[in-house]
Amino acid sequence: MLLPFGAFVALLAFWLLLSGQMTLFLIAAGVGSAAVVAWFGRRMEVVDREGFPIDFVRAVVSYWPWLMREIGKSGWQVTRITLTPGLPISPTLIRFKPSQRTPTGLATHANSITLTPGTITVEAGPAEFLVHALTRDAAEGCVGSEMDRRVARLEGPR
Repeated sequence: MLLPFGAFVALLAFWLLLSGQMTLFLIAAGVGSAAVVAWFGRRMEVVDREGFPIDFVRAVVSYWPWLMREIGKSGWQVTRITLTPGLPISPTLIRFKPSQRTPTGLATHANSITLTPGTITVEAGPAEFLVHALTRDAAEGCVGSEMDRRVARLEGPR
């Protein structure tokens, strides 16, 4: 019973966040919609430990601020490079093996690389990633990186 209630609360919070207005009608519509979706989820047996991983929330709450900070730092570096006369870039492709084991972990890692300015994941598979970077240092920074470790921690215990 706790998991459907948790799903209801999460759905309602998401509804209110996206609506942007707190009128009685929108709150009532959000409560009704969240209740119906949580009820259907329970009946369809998709609201379970894996379908609604409450433990995952703590890891995500610590990962997103770190990723936003990395995006900001990388954006500043790319801006500095592009404004420097002579444009000191060294475009590089690098292949490396990610430490994630689940499709969700691999996708999170690949997308996190792509969100970071100056790098883009060209190919992502369980065996290896192919990443293009604006500089050689940025490319080498992808191998065995803090991002790889944090996303692996996000996946949970091995």
